Amino acid sequence: MSSAPGTAVSPTTVPPTTGRRVRRLLRWYPRSWRDRYGDEFAELLLAEMSEQPASARRTADVIRSGLLARLTLAGLTGHELPPRQRFRACLGTLSCAIGVIGTLGVFMLAQLATGWQWAATSPGPAAIGTVIMAVAVGCLALASLAAALPAGWYAVRTAIGQRDTRLALAIALTAGCMVVLVTGTRHFQNGWPGTGGTGAEHALVPAGLAAFGWASTLSVSAYWAHPGMWGVFPAAELAWMVLSPLAWAGALVGVAGVARRLDFPARLRAYVAWLGAVATVAGIGLVTGAAWWTLARGQVEDGLFRPGLIDLAGLGIMAMAAVIALRTAAMIQRP
Repeated sequence: MSSAPGTAVSPTTVPPTTGRRVRRLLRWYPRSWRDRYGDEFAELLLAEMSEQPASARRTADVIRSGLLARLTLAGLTGHELPPRQRFRACLGTLSCAIGVIGTLGVFMLAQLATGWQWAATSPGPAAIGTVIMAVAVGCLALASLAAALPAGWYAVRTAIGQRDTRLALAIALTAGCMVVLVTGTRHFQNGWPGTGGTGAEHALVPAGLAAFGWASTLSVSAYWAHPGMWGVFPAAELAWMVLSPLAWAGALVGVAGVARRLDFPARLRAYVAWLGAVATVAGIGLVTGAAWWTLARGQVEDGLFRPGLIDLAGLGIMAMAAVIALRTAAMIQRP
């Protein structure tokens, strides 16, 4: 019976259904693990299945071990990896976690900024949350840019010098998705609902940045749960609401791919690790500001200042991403 590399299930006398079960179980493991141990592990599974065809405990053990292997390669367990491999794994995971926090945080900040364009000064949780989140977003943006410029330049040089096709594809994916995001955001920010507002606190978040943040996170919208209201959006805006999260996801996948394939020199590795810690602190600031607003007790804000279910769900995702960021930021500092 033929099979993909790393998932061989010989001998040829194996029933097709058993072979398919083995291949499904092997998919719980990351590809790098399957390439190295897949054939041997498949033979072991086949031997066990010949004696005991069905075993819920065996299936659960394989799934648990496979997930543990995936978490290890993401730098999220105490299992040791070689230092350089651990750095690359942690950097890729940290970049994705910070990206998730930043995206959802910018969405919430844009919502608050829109409210401030129309509302008078309010000393409630929305004001405090806005200030905390605005400072955190600024720090996160500066840290990300400071890391991206030297790391990106080194990645391009490495891809060209070593003719690394996979690294070049990861760079191209990142750059292409960022171009799509910036171009689309610049186009749709003209429809920002805060334009022309008469509120008293325009200075809390600059209008241009607020409009850019709103357009870049337009897909994070409760309107998806109300199909009857989709008719209020132009077709192009609906298309952007579908395309922009794909561009965000593609950019994060590309960054993770670059991080996992690039062998950073020692000085650049230390520099990026330090900026990763700075970005993690800024991400925690974003989570803090969002929590200050969404979980506030006492004064309840009205209109755009009132947190909804999508804000609470976003806060939960941000909190989980912050835990992952803290873990990987600590692991990436280890020698």
